[in-house]
Amino acid sequence: MSKPEYIFEASSKPSLPWHEVPLIRATDVSLRGYGCLVDDPDDFEIGITRWPQQGWRPIDEGTGDEGGYVEGTFRCDWRGDVLYGENEAVNGHYVLGWSADPQQARTDRRTAARDQVLLWHMNYHPDGGQLFYPLDRKPFIVPAALPGDNLSPEKVVAFWGDGSKGIYIHAGIWHEGVFPVEDEQRFLDRQGRVHARVSADIGREFGVYLCCPLRADRVRDL
Repeated sequence: MSKPEYIFEASSKPSLPWHEVPLIRATDVSLRGYGCLVDDPDDFEIGITRWPQQGWRPIDEGTGDEGGYVEGTFRCDWRGDVLYGENEAVNGHYVLGWSADPQQARTDRRTAARDQVLLWHMNYHPDGGQLFYPLDRKPFIVPAALPGDNLSPEKVVAFWGDGSKGIYIHAGIWHEGVFPVEDEQRFLDRQGRVHARVSADIGREFGVYLCCPLRADRVRDL
């Protein structure tokens, strides 16, 4: 697909059914295969993917993974029913989702209880992992799915962080940023400098929006 448009009016998206995503408490056990919890971002390095070998000649040792990472503040804020994101690390601005049918969603006021966020899009970064660390120490969620281009709604889960630790995801993990439970929140974002991105328009491909709960009483333990 072509590069998605990330800034738009919610009402430009159609009404679609909702696919409920399981909300799982983030622990090192539940995150196994996806990533891990991070206590202190100053003592944590993200993984950078080495440039893939193109033929029978190998990549020279010590090369192919020198791009490093970028970091900055990832800001999320709810405006009425619509969730907006800004990622300073990669100069990104996004409409991340909404809490009500996009045809009725308003930005000037809340029209429904903010019990969930409805996602229209997911992506992954093949060049490196990504760290989301909560600067405001408040609860948040990170939707994710394991690697592979055959994504489907049934493969998506959402991890609940209580705000005491960050969540790191490996390269290739499907995700769509990080979402606050409260009105607004700031996160330290650290990710690969190349910022390669592979996208999936969930609504267009599967005819549903991913419904990720935002309530603590919906959290499951593995």
